[in-house]
Amino acid sequence: MTEHILEMRSITKRFPGVVALKDVSLTVDAGEIHAICGENGAGKSTLMKVLSGVEPAGTYEGEIHFRGRPVSFATINDSEAEGIVIIHQELALVPHLSIAENIFLGNEQTKGGVISWHETNARAAELLERVGLKEKPVTPVGQLGVGKQQLVEIAKALTKNVSLLILDEPTAALNDDDSEHLLSLIRGLRDEGVTSIIISHKLGEIAAVADATTVIRDGSTIETIDMDVPVDEKRTLIPRIIKGMVGRDIDNLYPERSAEIGEEIFRIEDWHVNHPTQPGRTVVDGAALNVRAGEVVGIAGLMGAGRTELAMSVFGRSYGRDISGTAYVHGKPVQMHTVADAINAGIAYVSEDRKRYGLNLIQDIRTNVTAASLRKITTGGWINGNEEIAVAERYRSSLNIKTPTVTAPVGKLSGGNQQKVVLSKWLYTEPDLLILDEPTRGVDVGAKFEIYSIINELAEAGKAIIVISSELPEVLGLSDRIYTLSAGRITGEVAVQDATQEHLMELMTMERE
Repeated sequence: MTEHILEMRSITKRFPGVVALKDVSLTVDAGEIHAICGENGAGKSTLMKVLSGVEPAGTYEGEIHFRGRPVSFATINDSEAEGIVIIHQELALVPHLSIAENIFLGNEQTKGGVISWHETNARAAELLERVGLKEKPVTPVGQLGVGKQQLVEIAKALTKNVSLLILDEPTAALNDDDSEHLLSLIRGLRDEGVTSIIISHKLGEIAAVADATTVIRDGSTIETIDMDVPVDEKRTLIPRIIKGMVGRDIDNLYPERSAEIGEEIFRIEDWHVNHPTQPGRTVVDGAALNVRAGEVVGIAGLMGAGRTELAMSVFGRSYGRDISGTAYVHGKPVQMHTVADAINAGIAYVSEDRKRYGLNLIQDIRTNVTAASLRKITTGGWINGNEEIAVAERYRSSLNIKTPTVTAPVGKLSGGNQQKVVLSKWLYTEPDLLILDEPTRGVDVGAKFEIYSIINELAEAGKAIIVISSELPEVLGLSDRIYTLSAGRITGEVAVQDATQEHLMELMTMERE
């Protein structure tokens, strides 16, 4: 009989006015990869914080058994001492320190009370080889991409004799290659006897890697699904997982829309952008594209292709230097030297990094919703507070933002609801063109469907929309036309009815002539 390495029994966790977990139970077998799925706000991360001691013993009800005996953790150090290590979605690395310094931060390699840099770098090199990261231990972490930083976090976990590794949305910000490398590493650790718990919204990855999946909805356990079936059968389990997550069947992940495409709203011609700190390095090279009223245009490209750089440079030159080319709005050339110019021209941009660029997390919802259009609720230099609340309430209702009050801090919302607040902020500017950069990153399947429905409603209302996404099924499911980008150049323009993932990938990997 397989040994249970972990049993969480009847866990209930309350916050003021909210029951985050209600009698949740979870059983994980030794040496397996166990996925936890659920909508944003379902309680997945809270359950893992209870397990790891971030939410200390005494603040919740229920029992935790690890390796067959009851445990209670007052701090995260207590759980790590037992071999339980959690890697949060927001990585806990210090960018200005080296890889080796980050790996052994708080666990310094010393001799006679003095740090041994030789030992530190030598052990770090061994760990980097183990996780498949070909970087020097002295390289500053800030110079690494997110995928490599994830590997540094895993190397750090391996120094703590990890037996249960918890990963919260480990591939949310990774491209396909980095995601596959990370998942292969987790499989390798499983073969070495390390048990893993993965929280993820990427159900295709779950089907590929998980041995079992527990579904949580509204703070309660729905079911645990055995994923130990032939590979061709695993995909058939995805609809079952989705139904458990959202409480209903979703037959079509992409809601249907009848496209009624009108006149051209926006166009750029011969658009060039250089890197802001590396003179002479071109990141967008002669791009030309257009989008019409009622049309959803997708932009597909691999990581580093220049998708975000293109969008931000168009949006008031908020990225890049030596920008040249011509932008047209309603057929007339416009100069957009600042973000304010872009907003006044009828353009809005929803950033791929909502927490850094899209929201003020310590402010409330109403403040965030009106932040880009304060002039609309200001009289004589004073903000009309009642009007501000009325505006926020209107978007709370129309976009189904799940919050009891618009005076709640936006940082307390789930990822999907935060994304709806960002959308509300830009919709309040009444744009003609809405640029959506990774609009569903870190968002669960139910919230994705809601956001897709919002995009369709905006298109049907005559808005022009550009969607940038790393997920080709999303680009294909939303768009009327698709541009592909490679190394800063637009390499193709394809009508969606003529597009396939294989053809798009061929265009996305086209090399410079």
